[in-house]
Amino acid sequence: MDGEFSFEHPVEVRFRDLDALGHVNHASFLTYFEIARTAYWMQLSGVRSVAALDFILARVECDYRSSVSFPDTLQVGVRCSKLGTKSFDLEYRVRRGDGQVAAVGRTVQVGYDYATGQTRPIQPEVRSLLTRDLTRSAVGAEAPGSEPGTTKLTERN
Repeated sequence: MDGEFSFEHPVEVRFRDLDALGHVNHASFLTYFEIARTAYWMQLSGVRSVAALDFILARVECDYRSSVSFPDTLQVGVRCSKLGTKSFDLEYRVRRGDGQVAAVGRTVQVGYDYATGQTRPIQPEVRSLLTRDLTRSAVGAEAPGSEPGTTKLTERN
């Protein structure tokens, strides 16, 4: 999961995020993903209402790389990494204030019709937005001078 992220969002570590040992509890990272995902989506789509969301979270993965303590301001990068007919993947990178990667992750979102309670294909306007981000991330990851070993992002059928 090397390469560039087209979007980063700052997240303040809160005292309530800490465990008994004074480190950020592992579950807090999923909240950091959610905060950044919401900000990413609002910037990408212009959506300002939860009622306008037409996807649900189907899967989340998080790999922890280093501990985080209070106080710190994290930078959470978000990018689209796969785009399917009914679902899309987002990748995350959480960096501590000193620049060290604290965690990386992935979520799978599925197009959803709340009225019928059924999955549905990604809407064309959403597909267009995600395709632009997917392309921008792929180009950034393959650009000359980018980090070695970058992952080529692909579109999923």
